[in-house]
Amino acid sequence: MTVAAGVFAPGHLGELTRLVPFEMVDDVLVATGRTQSRVRLLPARVVVYLLLAGCLFAELGYRQVWSKLTSGLRGLPIASPSGSALRQARQRLGPRPVRALFDLLRGPAATSARQVRWRGLLLTVIDGTTLVVADSPANTGRYTKHRCANGSSGYPQLRLSALLTCGTRSVIDAVFDPVTVGELDQARTLTRSLQPGMLLLADRNYAAADLLTTIAATGAHLLIRSKANRRLAMIARLPDGSWLSKIGALTVRVVEARISITTTAGTHTGDYRLITTLLDPHTHPAAELIRIYHERWEIETAYLELKSSILAGRVLRARTPDGIDQEIHALLIVYQLLRTAMADATDSQPGLDPDRASFTTALNTARDQIVHAAGVIAETVIDLVGVIGAQILANLLPERRLRTKTRMIKRSNSKYQARGPNIDRHSYKATTSIDIISPDP
Repeated sequence: MTVAAGVFAPGHLGELTRLVPFEMVDDVLVATGRTQSRVRLLPARVVVYLLLAGCLFAELGYRQVWSKLTSGLRGLPIASPSGSALRQARQRLGPRPVRALFDLLRGPAATSARQVRWRGLLLTVIDGTTLVVADSPANTGRYTKHRCANGSSGYPQLRLSALLTCGTRSVIDAVFDPVTVGELDQARTLTRSLQPGMLLLADRNYAAADLLTTIAATGAHLLIRSKANRRLAMIARLPDGSWLSKIGALTVRVVEARISITTTAGTHTGDYRLITTLLDPHTHPAAELIRIYHERWEIETAYLELKSSILAGRVLRARTPDGIDQEIHALLIVYQLLRTAMADATDSQPGLDPDRASFTTALNTARDQIVHAAGVIAETVIDLVGVIGAQILANLLPERRLRTKTRMIKRSNSKYQARGPNIDRHSYKATTSIDIISPDP
């Protein structure tokens, strides 16, 4: 067992500490002016790791999280702080160091996986979701409750929007605000992290003319779904059936397609209209753009991992806006660390699809490493895969099967609202056909 010395010993994250080492945390504390003037029983570095560990054990209070951090340190003179002492330490730290640490760690994972890029462009996706925060006077002063027919919901909510990399699902940037701030406003903020060489995927909510212009001005390309009834004048018809149009001053290419998926259960058909700034049909064929757009669903899976796998549907624990700021950034850091460990594991086997890495396996193995205080400090020869990666490779998911049905309720609060017990989860063979629709001028 190798950990930090003295009162710094509880400050670790198991094997994930290698991705967020002591030196990185110390530099962030210095940069944000949060290094303690005297060494306490709860140094600032230890509090940072406590916050991160709290996200890995979201079902536990901070005293129980402290027990997890110290359970593998038997024989060392470890402090046993009260709940009040842990709370005061988090308040002393404030949100700035955790926010700065997230800024250091966010960004695309370094990987050679071909699923991350398409024709030289980094595939990215943007979307928003909501999280529920603790119902306290301080929180309700900033985060409002959702209005409904009978008054308001029991808990205040916040809106989180993220910009992710497809394939590895690593976080490039994220922003959160009260739900009164819309997804489009948050998307405008996230365009700060777009740059040339990226292809941004988004649903039809993001097809606003001013936002499209803002995205295009960054040098990044876009592929966004458009409403079928939107009036787009045809300027020129292209050889692959797509056509050029104008949205404001921005020239876009419109791809309309009818997608049919045939299985033994029958055929499911749907129409799509996409707009893109990739104007050349020879270098970026319309049929391939339709296939690539399916990668947009990666962000839905990422939010499931964040809200269901990590938080298990729980309310955020912090009871003040500053505490929420701390917790959200700690949550994003932990998610990014797990995703980085997963990318390192799959990248060790050339040709392995990052989608086959199990997030649940990574999460549970990381928890075990914390409890045992294992892998905190790397050996002389660094193993990028490590115990977490080895478990991921030993428990790969099967190749993702095609979705042919709309989402349905698998478990309902009321048995009368369920859509029936017969939900087919078996694998099946499917044939997809894409017909490009070229309307009359």
